[in-house]
Amino acid sequence: MPWPFFIDSLEFKPNLFILPINKKLSYRKLAQLCDVDYSDISKIEKGQIRIQLPTIYELAKGLGVHPKELFDFELPEIGE
Repeated sequence: MPWPFFIDSLEFKPNLFILPINKKLSYRKLAQLCDVDYSDISKIEKGQIRIQLPTIYELAKGLGVHPKELFDFELPEIGE
């Protein structure tokens, strides 16, 4: 797998959008808590950019969770 490793933001969406709501954080506030620009968070939300591992780390830091919590979602079955 080539470096940098990218994650499809469409697969990453579920917890990236549920966690800030549960913590009552706007994306602007989340951007202030981590080293990710608000516009990039918005682009991730829309599936317009791919997410690199350092960005995942920063988002998790801003949300106050372990990065693995951002990946706790069901994957579609192969062939769907």
